[in-house]
Amino acid sequence: MSTKYIFVTGGVTSSLGKGIICASLGRLLVARGLKVTVQKLDPYINVDPGTMNPYEHGEVYVTDDGAETDLDLGHYERFLDIKTSQTNNVTTGRIYYDVIMKERQGAYLGKTVQVIPHITDEIQSHVLKLGQSGDYDVVIIEIGGTVGDIESLPYIEAVRQLRYNVGRANTLSIHLTLVPYLAAAGELKTKPTQHSVKTLSESGLQPDILVCRTEHTLDESIRGKVARFCNVEIEDVIESIDARSIYEVPLLMQQQKLDERVIEKLKLETKEPNLDNWIGFVEAVCNPSGAIQIALVGKYVEHHDSYKSIVEAFIHAGAVNDCKVQIKWVQSDNLTEKNVAKKLAGVSGVLVAPGFGGRGIEGKLSAVKYARTNGIPFFGICLGMQCAVIEYARNVCGWKDANSTEFDESSEYPIIDIMPDQKDIENMGGTMRLGKYACKIQKGTYAHAAYGSEMVDERHRHRYEVNNNLRYKLTENGMQLTGMNPERDLVEIVEIPDHPWFVGVQFHPELRSTVNNPQPLFVDFVKASLKFAKSNDGFTPKKESKVPVEK
Repeated sequence: MSTKYIFVTGGVTSSLGKGIICASLGRLLVARGLKVTVQKLDPYINVDPGTMNPYEHGEVYVTDDGAETDLDLGHYERFLDIKTSQTNNVTTGRIYYDVIMKERQGAYLGKTVQVIPHITDEIQSHVLKLGQSGDYDVVIIEIGGTVGDIESLPYIEAVRQLRYNVGRANTLSIHLTLVPYLAAAGELKTKPTQHSVKTLSESGLQPDILVCRTEHTLDESIRGKVARFCNVEIEDVIESIDARSIYEVPLLMQQQKLDERVIEKLKLETKEPNLDNWIGFVEAVCNPSGAIQIALVGKYVEHHDSYKSIVEAFIHAGAVNDCKVQIKWVQSDNLTEKNVAKKLAGVSGVLVAPGFGGRGIEGKLSAVKYARTNGIPFFGICLGMQCAVIEYARNVCGWKDANSTEFDESSEYPIIDIMPDQKDIENMGGTMRLGKYACKIQKGTYAHAAYGSEMVDERHRHRYEVNNNLRYKLTENGMQLTGMNPERDLVEIVEIPDHPWFVGVQFHPELRSTVNNPQPLFVDFVKASLKFAKSNDGFTPKKESKVPVEK
């Protein structure tokens, strides 16, 4: 069977959820026995999102091979339970960079390099690279941005050409659009969808299926109107109504028969889907026995997408522990020794989040100390782990000046220091310690209890490490270095053994958490927080808790 390509575009407005629709369709096809991957084509000029502000772009998702990618790749991995790579995220910056490098090397034999055919050909080559690998039956391609944007035009043209180059029978176009409800008129409006499809068609791409985001059910008359004016069959007008959780979307899409329409149009050979585990997970997410509150302390908390994978890992871990994790977002800039007790009142766990730069560090240190001295379960990730080490060095080891050279290059006790191979780097993009590295874990530790293994692989994104020349002071005063990178003798995990649950990790465990395989450290952290909550009246039974609707 030839590889099939499904192109997903968006219209009317941004943030309709193309990534969730792609991931949901992928989940349904995987449940039918197909090998599926998803690719994101991003229209921005950055080569990758690695140097972009989290407020502007959300978190940077890192793959096993060290690619810094769009956060939508996290959705793909969490829904499909797959591993993505550099090939799964392509930006306009990457496309132009590759074309310019080829031109400099004389690959175009002196020809004038143009958007058509050179840029569009390069886009096609990146799409086909996944399909031609022979690893997948279906490649779903999400085109970022909104139809009609200048930035998206080369991608639309490339898709138009590719549909003919690989054969129309091997491709499918899905357009995600909005059918808004006007309260004043008391009715749904289809005109935005009509205009969006018209704009797409003017670029030479006629959608085969329309997925319509809506707050209200689309009746047959609305579906018929959309089908009639957008040149699709009424069965190909798919309703995408707001869900209680993003993880319910695959089930809603199955009810709407999106997967059946795709299979029929692409003539795919599949088996009957098995979504029993997924249904059980959604039930656990939407109907937990109760709720606990965990503080997430960071400096980007106004923009929750900056910690998207952490949020999702809490959902996965909460489902395992039959509880909803209600995140208390705590801005580290505003946290001090004087107000930390008030700011963290009522929480049953404290997670100090990753990040870069010195802003808000003292607030994070206050949160670490509060959790450590009050026996509250603590989890530090990347910079959060480094803050735990700094706080311990200052307040337990007696090194009052202990710090990271990222924040204070003149510190007498640089307990956190830049890696030697990072000191002379000038280019900021793609130059950190990135991707999958091994970690050897001591037996009899919290980490070993969570993983059940002595060797694990986790993903990294950082420049600074625990200073090997000074780490002896930590162990002399009771902190354990329970996880080490065996190749370079770098500290990966720290713990305080006489604490109910105190773990800091240099890596990013949230990036490996999926629905089918919740991340073990998150599962045990939530388990410890739940135990703390039940012992301190911090557990809210179901009848008193309110599960909010996610849109």
